[in-house]
Amino acid sequence: MIIDAVRNNAEWCEAMCRAHGHPGTFGPRAWTNDRRTPLYYPDAVTLTEDADVRDVLAGIDRSTPGASVKDSFGRLDLAAEGFRLLFEARWIARPAGLPVAAATGDWRPVRTPEELTAWALAWSDGDEEEAELFRPALLADGATTIVAGYAADGRILGGAVLSDSGAVTGVSNLFTTGDTDPAQAWAGCLNLADATRPVVGYEGGDDLAPALAAGFEETGPLRVWLDA
Repeated sequence: MIIDAVRNNAEWCEAMCRAHGHPGTFGPRAWTNDRRTPLYYPDAVTLTEDADVRDVLAGIDRSTPGASVKDSFGRLDLAAEGFRLLFEARWIARPAGLPVAAATGDWRPVRTPEELTAWALAWSDGDEEEAELFRPALLADGATTIVAGYAADGRILGGAVLSDSGAVTGVSNLFTTGDTDPAQAWAGCLNLADATRPVVGYEGGDDLAPALAAGFEETGPLRVWLDA
């Protein structure tokens, strides 16, 4: 399951980079991008347990500080290469067919650029620069579904991104606004996911417990390294 989650996440990173006009490259052991990737997105992602330092560093731009590497299996030590450990998290997976709780609000896919702008501003807590990360090209990506939950007055309660990679559906960028319970966001996005396939992603810190409460299980560690 972790291999499917890793590939799914790398494909979502590729979709985000493609929306910004600079797609990356899938190699046998790593996905890399030779141009600096969008905010919060890695410049390289390991795809296999045997990926080594050369697999991730050979294909990325280190001409300025700030490149990052997602070590999908928590096996690399990039400290000797000038990187520092940015954070650690856990891959999670939810088996197909599990029942999903009902969600408060109207949860549906984001369809228009105007809806996407509102969604991105809610995701970024009003930060316009960060909100620009989510570009309208994502709405035309057949593997990507951006979902939002709406209150009766039209206010956005939360949202997430669903990424279809065939074997699994990935969940990322899950967020809530105001006093919305994270359980509602998980229920809302899971009700829109294909119930016949597992749902995967990763979470860490305080965000892990709500995912586990929604029926996910931990499947392995990951690390993200930042070039200082």
